[in-house]
Amino acid sequence: GPLLMQDPYFLEQMSHFDREVIPERRMHAKGSGAFGTFTVTNDITQYTCAKIFSEVGKQTEMFARFSTVAGERGAADAERDIRGFALKFYTEEGNWDLVGNNTPVFFFRDPKLFVSLNRAVKRDPRTNMRSAQNNWDFWTSLPEALHQVTILMTDRGIPKDFRHMHGFGSHTYGMINANNERVWVKFHFRTQQGIENLQPDEAAKIVGEDRESSQRDLYNAIENGDFPKWKMYIQVMTEEQAKNHKDNPFDLTKVWYKGEYPLIEVGEFELNRNPDNYFQDVEQAAFAPTNIIPGLDFSPDKMLQGRLFSYGDAQRYRLGVNHWQIPVNQPKGVGVENLCPFSRDGQMRILDGNQGSQTHYYPNSYGTHESQPEYKRPPLELNGDAYEHNFREDDDNYFEQPGKLFRLQS
Repeated sequence: GPLLMQDPYFLEQMSHFDREVIPERRMHAKGSGAFGTFTVTNDITQYTCAKIFSEVGKQTEMFARFSTVAGERGAADAERDIRGFALKFYTEEGNWDLVGNNTPVFFFRDPKLFVSLNRAVKRDPRTNMRSAQNNWDFWTSLPEALHQVTILMTDRGIPKDFRHMHGFGSHTYGMINANNERVWVKFHFRTQQGIENLQPDEAAKIVGEDRESSQRDLYNAIENGDFPKWKMYIQVMTEEQAKNHKDNPFDLTKVWYKGEYPLIEVGEFELNRNPDNYFQDVEQAAFAPTNIIPGLDFSPDKMLQGRLFSYGDAQRYRLGVNHWQIPVNQPKGVGVENLCPFSRDGQMRILDGNQGSQTHYYPNSYGTHESQPEYKRPPLELNGDAYEHNFREDDDNYFEQPGKLFRLQS
């Protein structure tokens, strides 16, 4: 007989199916992830009071997501592209997200260009095909992009897989110690598996045979007990050194030379557990540089300042305003009653009982929310006029660092 619309199973199943695809990330859509452990191996408490670094041997649970940048969810892993290198540390003071790449620099230093980069490297609106012409037209219109382009066009532009590449925080961040003193730092993650890359003909063959090559490699290695490891290092620059630095120390298109600011070992992380469900843990993982803990700080890096807004905003669109309640995003070291105490409602507000009957404003006379002056950051000295301007007025030293890199490989 005919199908009846009174079949509740059919209605429920199809209604769910019609709505189950969530928006993909605008960049870094194709990714792989794993859980692991970070272990402190060197004392850096002179630089930071963050409890994650409080003692040698201390361990912290974490989650890592690696990705390509330009491709969609179904793109191939073995393409010439930057790789995303995003880390989430579940510290006792809350989640700390370090959202980096496998390169220490980026194409530009003006966050207004983020949208144009997306347009240039993704599909052309007329042909619906990715356009090398658009890509190169954009890059060559930005002389400051040469450093990143030089790296991307070396062998390291096509890592063999995620396990055999370095990672970088890229931006300049702050660290604040117990005396409320600030230094500037850059984060480095050096693979302990060694660097391995693909030649273009090798990559083309792999793309044709296995579009999930890097994801498969990471998953199989962890399943077989071959746990990948990376060592964390920092470069440290004092505020006084920053004032006198040859270049803008907050310029994302430039590195700090290791001869001047040597790598200082901090710790090591090991990835040792695959997600039980890809969608739950990898697709729904929400990283944002605004997720920070006491003892760490932001910097005047204009690109970082732009990302402080965009990343959280993108997750709110993609996953909803309560995305922090999804298991992979939940802080583990603090009680849920202490999280987002002034936010209320929104779709899927489940974990914390919507804060119950707790007072939802500050200040109040009930003592339910109090200031914590011990977390007050030291003042940040700023200079320069705030106005719409061409950054090239401040710096036209585009070629020194990419030139040195090129000659090192000659």
